Amino acid sequence: MAGINKTNAARLLDKAKIKYELVPYVVDENDLAATHIASQLGENIKQVFKTLVLHGDKSGYFVCVVPGDAEVDLKKAAKVSGNKKADLIPMKELLPTTGYIRGGCSPVGMKKAFPTYFDESCGQFDYIYVSAGVRGLQFKINPADLVKYVRAQLADLTVVND
Repeated sequence: MAGINKTNAARLLDKAKIKYELVPYVVDENDLAATHIASQLGENIKQVFKTLVLHGDKSGYFVCVVPGDAEVDLKKAAKVSGNKKADLIPMKELLPTTGYIRGGCSPVGMKKAFPTYFDESCGQFDYIYVSAGVRGLQFKINPADLVKYVRAQLADLTVVND
């Protein structure tokens, strides 16, 4: 694709022969939310996933990938990752831990392969969007291919808002 620089995450998917599309969007520094990305792309917010990094009291760092309009349920995340409790890591730890900045954190190609969990809702779609590793660029990718590539587990990870 002309004019789009491949990210390290994209090169890793190429090497693994995984099909994806790189989809650019306009970055708003004041609105890094997935809802902004979904409206830019004209896509269902439930298909635009955000990558969150957590720290568990037993396992250390792990990754949760959840729909853009959802909140990760810390109790569910702790349980599925074998922890008693888990918290989102402080923003200042994101770059040194993952190699990515806020708004550009991809489940593909982090500095280390952390245990990764995708919200099970990703399975109901032919494709989902996740960050391609920089702000302004998303992967449009088959969720099953992505889950398999990052060796993720599917789990119920989100807060239920009644």
